Amino acid sequence: MFTAQGPTLRELAVQALSSIEHGYDLLAPKFDLTPFRTSDRLLDAVTGVLRPLGPFTAGLDICCGTGAGMRVLRQVCRERAVGVDFSAGMLAAATAATAAEQPAAEPPAGRDGPAVSWVRADARALPFAPGFDLAVSFGAFGHFLPRERPLLFAQAYAALRPGGVFAFPVPAPPGPNSSLYWKLLGFDVAMRVRNALWRPRFVMYYRTFPLSTVLADLGRTGFTVELRPLTELGHLPNGSPRLCLVVARKPGDV
Repeated sequence: MFTAQGPTLRELAVQALSSIEHGYDLLAPKFDLTPFRTSDRLLDAVTGVLRPLGPFTAGLDICCGTGAGMRVLRQVCRERAVGVDFSAGMLAAATAATAAEQPAAEPPAGRDGPAVSWVRADARALPFAPGFDLAVSFGAFGHFLPRERPLLFAQAYAALRPGGVFAFPVPAPPGPNSSLYWKLLGFDVAMRVRNALWRPRFVMYYRTFPLSTVLADLGRTGFTVELRPLTELGHLPNGSPRLCLVVARKPGDV
């Protein structure tokens, strides 16, 4: 599927019938060959918004997958960039990609970019003290049920220093006149049927992250929140941006 080197339909079916963790362990070697990988165009747009908000000393990519978000942290963080995910397979792919990109003798942290590391952990129980001044996440929130969102945001809040920023892109929801609206609705319905009939569950929903409730949950967690449009990624027919960056700040000075 997707490309000649990408996962086959059978491989995707096996993944879909697995748990989230095991499914991504299976998909990891070919994940970057699928449309599910966050695009460089989106990552570069996010970098452009975050750079003026820095400089940042240490950054954390929550649910980092194969490490695409490290493209952002390497450009805006000076000393340390950490990716965290609970799939060992995805972290192995991220580690391999990092090793292929960097020389064997890595330069000192802060001279030619931050020191990069990977940690296996559940985003709902992050093993970090408040040592980061930036946290990001890309495309992972559909793996969490709405009732888990406050805990997820609380974990990001706890990992940040006072004044730290938690940022993630959010697309504008498609309207019912859009074919994408019905595709996403159909996917979510199929996933709910699958999870009602099959164990282990595979949680991945596209319509459980409405911006209004997300902003409310962030506010209850303690963040102050603003939206930054990602204008270079296009506009809807009504002129509003197709994507915006949620920039949530923990009160205090970095």
